[in-house]
Amino acid sequence: MVLGLDTCLTACSVAVTDGGRVLAYASEVMARGHQERLAPMAERVMAEAGLSFDRLDRIGVTVGPGSFTGLRVGVAFAKGLGAALGVPTAGVGTLEALGAEAEGLAFAAIDARRDQVYLQAFEDGRPLMAPDVLPVSVAAARLAELAMGRPLTLVGSGAPLLADVSPGARILAAEGADARHVARIAGGKAAAPLRPLYLRAPDARLPA
Repeated sequence: MVLGLDTCLTACSVAVTDGGRVLAYASEVMARGHQERLAPMAERVMAEAGLSFDRLDRIGVTVGPGSFTGLRVGVAFAKGLGAALGVPTAGVGTLEALGAEAEGLAFAAIDARRDQVYLQAFEDGRPLMAPDVLPVSVAAARLAELAMGRPLTLVGSGAPLLADVSPGARILAAEGADARHVARIAGGKAAAPLRPLYLRAPDARLPA
């Protein structure tokens, strides 16, 4: 039994799976408020699945890249729940979870603002590059280099920024990572301490 969580982007998503089979799932679009919604959503999903939390074998959570505050909400909740239950945890990259949305050649892209995108390429779910933060122009060049004219899928909030590079690309809009994919991926990973994946320093600065 795996509980999957995502709070990294503009959605809050929770799912519980049994051997990869989805038992219950919920997702809400939200720019903020993940901290208030995550625990009630997890309780509701577990209730819909007919499970108590002590039935869990693994907790998976997206660890970034994404919103600095959002990803910390998910990681903190997963750490606390895992410690309370004695259940191992596994971190899943946000781009990795987005890349699981499509078969074949897929580019997971998140709008990182400042004319940048978080980018990772996949072939049938297998990563072709490490997650990176790139200027949109550099990301477009990377896409063209790896695609070489092949059909591809662009998934995530950064997809429209790269659509002009491959006019025939399939576009999948996504407000966040799907917790069902998070749970499935986490179920196949070795348990490990959760560490946020920051590809760029936080915007917050101490006053001068």
